[in-house]
Amino acid sequence: MQESTETMSRRSLLIAGGAAATTVATTGGASALAGEETEPQGSRSGDDAGRAKIDVHHHVTAPAWVDWAEREGLVRREELLWWARWDADSALALMDRVGIATAVLNPTMQDRYRSAAQAREGLSVLFEALADLMAAHPGRFAVLGPAVLDHPDVTTWALHHAFDELGAVGVSAKANYNGVYLGDPSYDRFLAQLDERAAVLFTHPLDLPSGPPGVPTVPGIPNFMCDFLLDTTRAAVNMIRTGTLDRHPHVSVVLPHAGGFLPAIATRMQAFGSFCTPPLDAARVRDHLHRFYYDTAGPSAPSGTLVATAGADRILFGTDWPAASADIITGFTVPAVETDPVFTDSQRRGIYRDNALRLMPTLRRDLMPAPVGDR
Repeated sequence: MQESTETMSRRSLLIAGGAAATTVATTGGASALAGEETEPQGSRSGDDAGRAKIDVHHHVTAPAWVDWAEREGLVRREELLWWARWDADSALALMDRVGIATAVLNPTMQDRYRSAAQAREGLSVLFEALADLMAAHPGRFAVLGPAVLDHPDVTTWALHHAFDELGAVGVSAKANYNGVYLGDPSYDRFLAQLDERAAVLFTHPLDLPSGPPGVPTVPGIPNFMCDFLLDTTRAAVNMIRTGTLDRHPHVSVVLPHAGGFLPAIATRMQAFGSFCTPPLDAARVRDHLHRFYYDTAGPSAPSGTLVATAGADRILFGTDWPAASADIITGFTVPAVETDPVFTDSQRRGIYRDNALRLMPTLRRDLMPAPVGDR
């Protein structure tokens, strides 16, 4: 496969859920994405919670890591798509515009390593860059430690470094690796390590494993439109089917993009769970649906089904920056929370901030102080 084709592979769409490339292309890249021509629809400027949001779905491609990866032949800078051209100034401008106090950074492109040794070297570069970023902007950024489950021993080292030295507030992992979905017993070593730390696991989808990487499953429909949501749903259903949350009860799992299709098929799962192997009874399905967390990146649809499925206290605010442009975030993502009639003001405060703090209490260490009225 030619390098130009690899650039549009599943890795190049890592964080594209919820944003259309054509929309972003018209804004001229990451710097333009944080422009100030549009204010969030329905924004409650007088609400302290609206000025103290925690964004749990914010991707970062550290420039220092890109420099290293280019030297290693893993990327070509000129071929990087918009979402990989991350810079702190644009991110902070978007955060200030939307009222985000702190963003939880999820590193991208961590599945490009060709060997365990290269993975360890690349992660070392990444961790140093993230540490420098947090030191330069106290309170504005927290981080997730990336799991590289293709290299289990490196992942063990990375978990130690991320939690014990970098102060990570959670871990990120793909929904599937080479077609093997989270929930498969082959990941039990990794999950046992997370269970020991009562850690938070953030999942993220990619292309479905059945087709060539980067090629739309349906011509004309980008995979992030539908396939990403199915990828998340498959991982969640597989974790329910295999009892992952029972085997590792201290691990909290966050599903992106409002859980993909999971809330919409909750009743279907309860009705047809007996056809799974092993069979699922309706009570087990209901119990597990309430044990996941769900973020609003995407942006999410009207939330009635999600709240009925999981409860508003399981919903976290997320933007999907920079895959989602500022116009998408201010025009769709924030209004989806602000104007949804299902949410009470108290529930909005929970979604914007309190739910994340309850889920990740160590986040308080890194958190930008809230406005006085929100304390």
